[in-house]
Amino acid sequence: MSVQSAAADVDVDLRQLFASLGRNWLRIVFVTLLVTGLAFAFAWLATPYYKATAKLEIGSRESEFTRPPGTNDDDKPILDEQGVATQVQIISSPDILKQVATKLNLDKLPEFDEALKMSALGRILVLVGLKSDPFDIPPDERVLNAMHDKLNVFAVEKTRAIAIEFASQDPKLAAAIANGIAEAYIASKGDAKLESNAAATDFLAPEIADLQNRVKDAEAKVAAFRGQSDLLMGGNNSVLPTQQLSELSSELSRVRANRAAAEASADSVRRALQNGGSLDSVPEVLSSDLIQRLRERQVELRSNIADLSTTLLDNHPRIRALKSQLADLDGQIRNEAQKIIRGLSAQAQTAKAREDQLIADVNTLKAASARAGEQQVQLDALQRDANVQRQQLESYMASYNAAASRTDRKYLPVAASLIAKAQVPSQPYFPKIGPITGAAAAASLLLMAIGTLLGELFSGRAMSPAPGARFENIEQVAMPAARTEPLVAEAEDNGGPFAPYEEVVASEPMVETPPQRAAAIKASEAAPVEAAPSSAAVAQPEAPPSKLGEIDVDKAAEKLIASGAARAIFVSPEGDEAAASAVLVAREVSDAGLRVLLLDLTASGAASRPMLDSSLFPGVTNLLASEAQFSDVIHPDLYSDAHVIPVGTADPVRAMRAADRLPIIMQSLTTAYDLVVVECGPADAQGIGRLVGDGTEVFLSMLEADDQVTQAAVKLIENGYPDLTLVTPVGHEPPGTPVPGRRSAA
Repeated sequence: MSVQSAAADVDVDLRQLFASLGRNWLRIVFVTLLVTGLAFAFAWLATPYYKATAKLEIGSRESEFTRPPGTNDDDKPILDEQGVATQVQIISSPDILKQVATKLNLDKLPEFDEALKMSALGRILVLVGLKSDPFDIPPDERVLNAMHDKLNVFAVEKTRAIAIEFASQDPKLAAAIANGIAEAYIASKGDAKLESNAAATDFLAPEIADLQNRVKDAEAKVAAFRGQSDLLMGGNNSVLPTQQLSELSSELSRVRANRAAAEASADSVRRALQNGGSLDSVPEVLSSDLIQRLRERQVELRSNIADLSTTLLDNHPRIRALKSQLADLDGQIRNEAQKIIRGLSAQAQTAKAREDQLIADVNTLKAASARAGEQQVQLDALQRDANVQRQQLESYMASYNAAASRTDRKYLPVAASLIAKAQVPSQPYFPKIGPITGAAAAASLLLMAIGTLLGELFSGRAMSPAPGARFENIEQVAMPAARTEPLVAEAEDNGGPFAPYEEVVASEPMVETPPQRAAAIKASEAAPVEAAPSSAAVAQPEAPPSKLGEIDVDKAAEKLIASGAARAIFVSPEGDEAAASAVLVAREVSDAGLRVLLLDLTASGAASRPMLDSSLFPGVTNLLASEAQFSDVIHPDLYSDAHVIPVGTADPVRAMRAADRLPIIMQSLTTAYDLVVVECGPADAQGIGRLVGDGTEVFLSMLEADDQVTQAAVKLIENGYPDLTLVTPVGHEPPGTPVPGRRSAA
């Protein structure tokens, strides 16, 4: 599209712009010298002010030898940033300032009380109401206000130090006030400590007396309850019934173990005798001395029998006598085993009797121990109460003694100290003649230079035609007032879409400066100059439209579907009525099942209005002006499944400044839709150049074959569009009429 902004043909001439500094150097130098002189006079005549600084350290000053017992360095509070800021506010509080003002008699100095010596200018300002009357403010408040204005208290960065700065016309007074404020702050902290200690002693004295009485009562209750309950303490700090129960339980366990061992031993010996087994494996038999001797005799007899058997027969009297003795020994061993069994049984019965007795005693002690436990719980509660009250009494007495000793000895370590006293300043901090004069000279020179450049820029004298502009001698072109309407009339027929937007550029009154007049002439006449066809082209057309062939809307839709075109560009040289072809073709292709979007680039919205029944929807101009997104400008057709992007409601001049974005917009739309139909109105070949891409079909919409259509077709063919197709909407329903089978507005 060939529409361009008028501002694009005008550029800034930097040489002309900065040459204005040379032309106006005398005025710049004069103003700079004047401002510098005034600044020097002000700095020379201004009353000098001196600033003194005192520094305080915020932190604990307690000695380890005077620290209360039970505390250490970890118990000291550490001031954070907020704590230091709080101390800053305390230092600048009215109470501290009042003490210093009273001590130094600042209410007698005109510097701190304007009412003592008011100048004539001040009285005049008070009379005319431009200044408040100082006599309406109490004298103390006037002094405090003056001190606040001259005082600056701040925390030194990344430290727990506070700086106190005070400015005054008298250097000695500035140092005295800064030191006085620091000393008054330290004294106030000491007074606060003294008041705190006095309040502590006043509070602790009656509390200690009351606690002493309560401790006595609590301990008396403990002793009385212990005597009434007859709680005797045994070992391990336990009551006697509980200790006895523990001992009897241990004894009962031991007796049960002995009984079980005796019964087991008796059973093992009895089984050995009944089964005829050997008694040698029974520990109780082996431990009997008599049985051991019988066993030794038995072994001896068996040895003798074995020896005699080598020479004598079994029926020999000696062998028979020895065997008889051996049998007697076995009987004796079994008799002794029976005795052992009876002994073990008796031992088990004795243990059982002892166990029964112990169980009875344990049951008795259980009841006694339960009663003693309940009484012990009550006694422990009374003891705890007495201990708590005694501990509180001891704590109160220690705190009272510490506070009383500090109060009596006037030992008040405050959490602040003066680390740097304010010294009498020798040089004033205001005014600094050199810096003030230099800053005034530099600022005035810079401001005058900027003002001169801006004046030259806004006057238009620094403007010049941009490279490639259509008017080289644009400063010499004069545009009379009567030329405005003809320019608008010419802009209406410039052969490109958005023609009325060019009218806006051309019809704006630009008669102030030559560059503005040139921009208006260029915007209004550029399109007619480019769009004017040559006489030879009109008189001798190379390709008459009659040879191109003419198709209707249905054939055009079939051609687009069959060719798989992604873009369909419609040019309507006959105006808004011919734009119906684009609408009808878009609907036909949409009815075939393809995703179709119609982009309306006509000036009047002739293509989109019958699809939306309104021209107030946001559209392509809003998209170009960055006022909307794709989702905001794409609307559904009321009578088909096609989508449409109308002209829009944005400022056309602003939109045309971004006309270079049209190829990007077209590429995005062809990616999202199967076919994008663009109605360009009476555009020429150059006008549709930005819209053409891969898979593009160009159509010329016509209502009747006249010279206007013929010339438009010839120019499009001559300028690179030989495959131009003529399409006519004649014979079809108007685009705004609902067709049966399609979606209606309802």
